[in-house]
Amino acid sequence: MKVLQLGPYPPPHGGVQTNLVAIRRFLRERGIPCAVINLTRHRRTNADDVYYPKTALEVFKLLRQLPADIVHLHLGGHVTSRLLGLGLACCALPGRRAVLTFHSGGYPSSAAGQSARPSSLRGFVFRRFDKIIAVNEEIIEMFQRFGVPAHRIQLILPHALSAPPPETKLPDSLKNFFESHSPVLLTVGLLEPEYDLALQIEALSLVRQNFPDAGLMIIGSGSLAADLRRRVDEQPYSAHILLCGDVPHDATLRAIAESDLFLRTTLYDGDSISVREALHLGVPVIATDNGMRPEGVILIPPARLEALCETIKNNLAPRRAASNSADAGEENLAAIVNLYREVLEQ
Repeated sequence: MKVLQLGPYPPPHGGVQTNLVAIRRFLRERGIPCAVINLTRHRRTNADDVYYPKTALEVFKLLRQLPADIVHLHLGGHVTSRLLGLGLACCALPGRRAVLTFHSGGYPSSAAGQSARPSSLRGFVFRRFDKIIAVNEEIIEMFQRFGVPAHRIQLILPHALSAPPPETKLPDSLKNFFESHSPVLLTVGLLEPEYDLALQIEALSLVRQNFPDAGLMIIGSGSLAADLRRRVDEQPYSAHILLCGDVPHDATLRAIAESDLFLRTTLYDGDSISVREALHLGVPVIATDNGMRPEGVILIPPARLEALCETIKNNLAPRRAASNSADAGEENLAAIVNLYREVLEQ
């Protein structure tokens, strides 16, 4: 079996990227070849069977040229006409099976998700896939509204949970920030409008009234990087906010494990892997209520500064125990490999 994945490859690190990398690692550890075609604007030199095409035409050429029995497309966010065209191309390749993972937990409740119909172009394309992996029940119901048969949809949570290796060290800038601040509030995600990071920056000023040594650490990159840097620099407490940029995943896990609170403030969000990683590592999580947070998350309403600050103040408490389910993510990855084999046997 040979697998070709198409989707966002880090950096930057996000939930979809983490899942794609975890699948690739799991496959290669078992001697199963797995190449990747990166679909983001972030490009590097092609290496180690990871390819960074510059145009849609180059994507289609690679899709046709790279050997694969399974073509696995990862979609998150909104479904554009270009992505529909790519999905159709994946399904039209002779001698290959096509699998789709749909990661966007907020899409089913959006206007686009609510308009799901079998007669739509989206319904036509989605029904071409041999299997669709959904990450929550809402997504399953949405694909059924698109007319996808129930037996072709499978629920598999995309969570490869792990602890950082013992030898993992923090970059010096993060290490120094931890040493000079307590408590440390941490957020991990893309620097995009839907993550409402300005709310966290504003909240730190109020939090520091009760915790004068508090600091906010933001890991990730995105289109708002320059704007957020300007916003931070304008604050009199700018020295207590660290915009880290992209950080290797193991070091990110180490930062999560050493933080006092993990924040996930969003205007639009799915089932965040970083939230589950923080819970797994025993770190209290405060997150905007999106209707699908895992058990143990402390929920707040969206875009409410007072609620965020009050919840932070009330939950800077002793650390809860870390989860013992160290191989929970491995079970989900094994389920994906079993799905590949099932598709090939059809």
